[in-house]
Amino acid sequence: MKRIVIKVGSAVLTEKNNIAKKRMLNLVKLIAELREKYQVILVTSGAVAAGYSALRIDKSKQISKKAIAAAGQPILMSSYKRKFDIYEIDTAQILLTEDDFDSRKRTKMFQEIINTHLANDILPIVNENDITSTPEQLFGDNDQLSANVAYAVNADLLVILSDIDGYYDKNPQESDDAKRYKTLSVIPKEALIDDATPNNPFATGGIVTKLKAAQFLMERGRKMFLCNGFDLSAAESFLMEGKHTLGTLFQPPKD
Repeated sequence: MKRIVIKVGSAVLTEKNNIAKKRMLNLVKLIAELREKYQVILVTSGAVAAGYSALRIDKSKQISKKAIAAAGQPILMSSYKRKFDIYEIDTAQILLTEDDFDSRKRTKMFQEIINTHLANDILPIVNENDITSTPEQLFGDNDQLSANVAYAVNADLLVILSDIDGYYDKNPQESDDAKRYKTLSVIPKEALIDDATPNNPFATGGIVTKLKAAQFLMERGRKMFLCNGFDLSAAESFLMEGKHTLGTLFQPPKD
């Protein structure tokens, strides 16, 4: 059975400082279907956005953001649990930092934990540990985290569910003639150094962090699929039926 990592961002999971319950339920339903065909690991954002509904303090300050994330983690996980319970899927929470990928012992430990969960039909839900980590230990966005997780657990594919339909040759919000790349094996260097511009105030990424995640995986012989998380039909058709309608598939260049 192939192994995939699904990453979902704050823009998809939250709306107006609250969990977007319908979109979360749609995601959970998709994951329940995917588990019939794949081993699935979920990397999720949303703790800070969920926490802000309970603790409305200045999130621009580092300690405040940590406090908000601490309040948001149980809200986020309880929301997931209620929805996964509908499909009788048990879940486990794993919080990671960059340091977990820099230490062989720590990396091996979380690899074994994830393998144990999957072997026992438990869905691992991964998030960055905003609370106890220092700025030097943070990825800063879950796109980078999900790429590292996908590589570390030897996943066949990373799927990033975002607020866009894929990667375009120009900004589709500014240009009507923007064309979506269906597949891409080489990312322009200048695209990797543009400023990240997340559309959601609680997001920390943007298209650049997604491109960096794709680059990280392609350099290591892995694939990434970027598609819309508001409408999961493209993800479902690609993963369940092998039909590539929307979305962009990043894959290593062929020799």
